[in-house]
Amino acid sequence: MGLGALVRLACALAALVLAAPAAGATAVDAAARFLETREQPDGGFAEPGRAAEPGLTAWVVLGLVAAGRVPVGAAEYLEAQPYPSATDLELRILALAALDRDVQSLAGRLEGLRRPNGAIGPSISSTIWGVLALRAAGRAAGDAVGYLLARQDTEGGFAWHEKAEPDSNDTAAAVQALRAAGVPTGSRAISRALAYLRTFQNTDGGFELEHGRGSDVQSTAWAVQAFLVSGRRPGDAAYAYLRRMQRRNGSFRYSARFAVTPVWVTAQALAALAGRPFPLG
Repeated sequence: MGLGALVRLACALAALVLAAPAAGATAVDAAARFLETREQPDGGFAEPGRAAEPGLTAWVVLGLVAAGRVPVGAAEYLEAQPYPSATDLELRILALAALDRDVQSLAGRLEGLRRPNGAIGPSISSTIWGVLALRAAGRAAGDAVGYLLARQDTEGGFAWHEKAEPDSNDTAAAVQALRAAGVPTGSRAISRALAYLRTFQNTDGGFELEHGRGSDVQSTAWAVQAFLVSGRRPGDAAYAYLRRMQRRNGSFRYSARFAVTPVWVTAQALAALAGRPFPLG
């Protein structure tokens, strides 16, 4: 290859490198703008044709704050809603902490859900999100870390419940919780979890919830966050998959086959594309 060809190749590669962040910024901005259109007069967020929901609102808050946006009225809406389950409380703490609200009273309620075996609430999943919520509130994870490590599957995965099979979403969330609690990136637990998580990635670049189910945006977004919080590269293929699933209005399809719950899906994709694992800090 001649010098001229080498120069042209170098310029082309440089252009691709420079174009990648711009494309990402466009995807983030478009997703954020879509989500902002879904805020209701009461400050909550809603899927098209539905009323505002607290859980959905919390997810949207996390996505928007990750992208550097602050939704007006969402904090007041969330503070006025009940918390019927442990995970409802935990998600609300994460969202309100991201909005710089005082969550110490809520964190105190969450502390009251600790169990003698180290679990927070009734399941592995509620313990994972409990750790994330407590760390967002500036509180220690305590025995919950030991509980989670003891529930890691022999292959490295985590399940939502002690009698369930491990899946990619709970594994990715567990990685974020363990990292938030101070478990080192080079630890055996994190390395095994990431290796297990990688088995859910398909040839289209996306990750699936369970083996054989097919790639979806939310599972891919959670996987991206797990790799980022561990200081590892998720890989260009995962980002390319996410961007292929984005529609013209900025929202994301759930998968290549289905376009459902666009607000929920977009909120979770946004945090990953913005490069912000949980808890937001």
